[in-house]
Amino acid sequence: MMTSQRLSRSRSFSFFAVVILLLPLLALPGCGTMNKMLAAVGLADDNSPGTPDGMVMTAMDAFNEGDYSGALKIFEELRDNFPFSKYSLLADLKTADCRYYMADYAEALALYEEFEANHPTNEAIPYVLFQMGMCSYKQIGTIDRDTNDAVVALQTFSRMLRLFPESPYTSEVKARIRAGRNFLARHEMYVAAFYVRSEEFKQAERRLGYLLATYPESDECPKAKELLAAIRSGNPPFRTWRDWIPDLSLPDWQTFASGLSMQGRGGSTDDGP
Repeated sequence: MMTSQRLSRSRSFSFFAVVILLLPLLALPGCGTMNKMLAAVGLADDNSPGTPDGMVMTAMDAFNEGDYSGALKIFEELRDNFPFSKYSLLADLKTADCRYYMADYAEALALYEEFEANHPTNEAIPYVLFQMGMCSYKQIGTIDRDTNDAVVALQTFSRMLRLFPESPYTSEVKARIRAGRNFLARHEMYVAAFYVRSEEFKQAERRLGYLLATYPESDECPKAKELLAAIRSGNPPFRTWRDWIPDLSLPDWQTFASGLSMQGRGGSTDDGP
């Protein structure tokens, strides 16, 4: 019994002796040296190269410096060689992030979707859903092209708002939804103008009606109403049809963020499709 007590006291003394001896070193530069010393006495993780701790530190340094290709290589190695480490979820998420910032949106989306499927209750899911929406949002082209990426982005953002209405991304998502809906309204206006040019007025009328019914908050609505009235009155703009063509690009979402902020102080807002 006495021997056990003496051993316990000896271990406690050794622990505190090491801590006391190392305290002056905390004021010295070079956290890597300190981490290695602590690891040697069992007071910190092993940050040596090739260990999960060391790989994560190296990968995160590369990621934060914008070296996404270098970070990706390490995160993928960490996923392959240490699938059950405490950093496995981080490696999964940062692998997707690296792909995203390398503009490999299709692969990034697949990785985010895999993360959501495997960890549906993880605290990072609001961020994952936001990034999934951004993967499609970043691929939105111009209104004269296929608009599927815009549709998918809005669907993902809307699902995120339903599941996590108070997330840190809520305000930005609402603004991006408004920008995306204006983009889709511009597409309808572009198609309607094309039909006017082709003198297919019934088709133009149909597209304008769809625009007004589906995107009533859009900035294109006043122009759409004016063009629709001209067509129905029998005076379509034959020579000035180009004046009806809207800007081809995706609107800047930040202009809608300021608008939502003002609306939020005065009343409710339209949150999306």
